[in-house]
Amino acid sequence: MSRMTQPLRRRLFAALIVLAALSVVPAAGAGERIIVAAASDLRFALDEIVADFQRTHPGGTIEVVYGSSGKFATQIRQGAPFDLYFSADIAYPRALEAEGLAHGTTRPYALGRIVLWSATRDARALELKDLADPASGRIAIANPRHAPYGKRAEEALRAAGVWAAVQPRLVQGENIAQTAQFVQTGNATVGIIALSLALNPELARQGGYRLIDKALHAPLEQGFMLTRAAAGKPLAKAFAEFIGSAPARAVLQRYGFELPAAGR
Repeated sequence: MSRMTQPLRRRLFAALIVLAALSVVPAAGAGERIIVAAASDLRFALDEIVADFQRTHPGGTIEVVYGSSGKFATQIRQGAPFDLYFSADIAYPRALEAEGLAHGTTRPYALGRIVLWSATRDARALELKDLADPASGRIAIANPRHAPYGKRAEEALRAAGVWAAVQPRLVQGENIAQTAQFVQTGNATVGIIALSLALNPELARQGGYRLIDKALHAPLEQGFMLTRAAAGKPLAKAFAEFIGSAPARAVLQRYGFELPAAGR
């Protein structure tokens, strides 16, 4: 075997250095930690999406905080360190974007639906008009002042002509997850909750649900944004892109969300 020439040795040595350097370059987002503020209707779906994402991005950490869309918007204005914000009403992130608090543009990710749900009655046989009867007991909705699902519940009850009759018996949750919990624990007999929560196996085992006609309320168009805190964070950008992927869309669809056209 002929001896390796000096120029060839130099080229080989240079190539080895490049390969060694590439081997220690961390994956995008490795070692990063991001915080996601998300509407409570996403509690089960987003947990699955995060788990799917982290299988391909094991070096980063995603912490998700669930709560009221309106309250999160207020907290972001006050400087809360959230990197992404998923709202049950796209109007909230659009307003923040208009105020210069977004990193990029607001993106729609789903349309939500509201349902009648009960842990003690067969909600499949219920209609909104049935709630006017005092025998239907206390009724749980999310607080309409800052929870989009609560606002849509109020709109539907008004459209059905039963708002005045049910108002004295309303129990209001701070968010839609707490609203469902009121029904689970017997603090309310019936709740108007997110379809995405009613489809969770734990709630599905406890009772059926009745889909509320979407013509009775304004659409629950949902959207998310990267906040200014996400600037320069590859993990935040990668997760935002993953939301539009086929696996993430499949999870949302399985939890009853209607989806915007891909790429919107």
